[in-house]
Amino acid sequence: MNSIDKTLTALSLRLPLAGGGLETFRLSAPRDFPDRPAGPMNRIAFSAGHVVADALADVDPWLTAAVDWDRTIAFREHLWDLGLGVAEAMDTAQRGMGLDWPTSLELIRRSVEASKARSEPGLVSSGAGTDHLAPQDAKSLDDVIRAYEEQVAAVEGVGGRIILMASRALAKVATSPEDYVRVYDRILSQVSEPVIIHWLGDMFDPALAGYWGDADPDRAMDTAVAVINAHAAKVDGVKISLLDKDKEIAMRRRLAPGVRMYTGDDFNYAELIAGDDHGHSDALLGIFDAIAPAASAALVALAAGDRATFDDILEPTVPLSRHIFRAPTRFYKTGVVFMAYLNGHQDHFVMVGGQESTRSTLHLAELFRLADRAGLLADPDFAAARMRAVLAVRGVEA
Repeated sequence: MNSIDKTLTALSLRLPLAGGGLETFRLSAPRDFPDRPAGPMNRIAFSAGHVVADALADVDPWLTAAVDWDRTIAFREHLWDLGLGVAEAMDTAQRGMGLDWPTSLELIRRSVEASKARSEPGLVSSGAGTDHLAPQDAKSLDDVIRAYEEQVAAVEGVGGRIILMASRALAKVATSPEDYVRVYDRILSQVSEPVIIHWLGDMFDPALAGYWGDADPDRAMDTAVAVINAHAAKVDGVKISLLDKDKEIAMRRRLAPGVRMYTGDDFNYAELIAGDDHGHSDALLGIFDAIAPAASAALVALAAGDRATFDDILEPTVPLSRHIFRAPTRFYKTGVVFMAYLNGHQDHFVMVGGQESTRSTLHLAELFRLADRAGLLADPDFAAARMRAVLAVRGVEA
């Protein structure tokens, strides 16, 4: 046992248990992930980045989004440094869940500018949707089309590429699959560059239940595939977030040549990215925000033909991801931000909309255990000190 291991063996804190009481948890040594990719990647990998709240802004957090722009962009630099792309202003950034459209557009503008200012520009695609149109104010498909057109023009106007987000307003007013076809036909015929289409399941956003005009996901998939393949020249890929690997694989095999499948499955991403004899998924994942160094190292290993190292790195991250994304899945942002806090990417555990309160103390304690087991607490002593501070606020003497 080396001196670092001896130090860590002695490093412990008390964590609450589900059955009551506390346990003494001893931290393990972190894995030594490079801070730059050690080689090329053969998968396109986007991390949906979170936003860092301005904890000292004089606002009411449930009503007004206050963003620490410097820390938010610094986190994107961290992702780009690791060879990952940034999927900007998505649900991980609390889009439509605390972050309104004007603030989202400002985030997109700043991120695009920062990506272009790098010596090697960072990959960034940005969400365009209809969230400035309240679902109750949407009266027709034309209202939805105009809303999409406004956001697409705004994102393209600041030099951004489009991730075409699912629309709550469309889910409200559409009465058939044909209504979805009409809206997507119109928007895809106008975009300047190929887009990524995002199919977000109702486990992430209950307002999107029955998307593509059918509550049956297989029939909904028929409509989505038909739209995508009819506009293959305007579609870079599709990201589905249904947390069902079999449905993702089935859809992947039906896509027109050249259209990518970007996995949004935060439960089964490792095997979907690795792929099978019929193909693989690229990645657009919220969990890559929390496990970025591991994701980068694993993807480099995969490109080098080292599947064993890829599996060795990513397999321990899957239990962590499944915990962070457990139901109610829409609260996963809390775990993502907590990981950023534990690893020093921000100075506080405060979120836009006050959403640091959406997960229990027990949930955060288990997240800490799983992050340690995956080797993802870069500085265990620092992380333990921050964990103690959060537990103290929540009434636990650690």
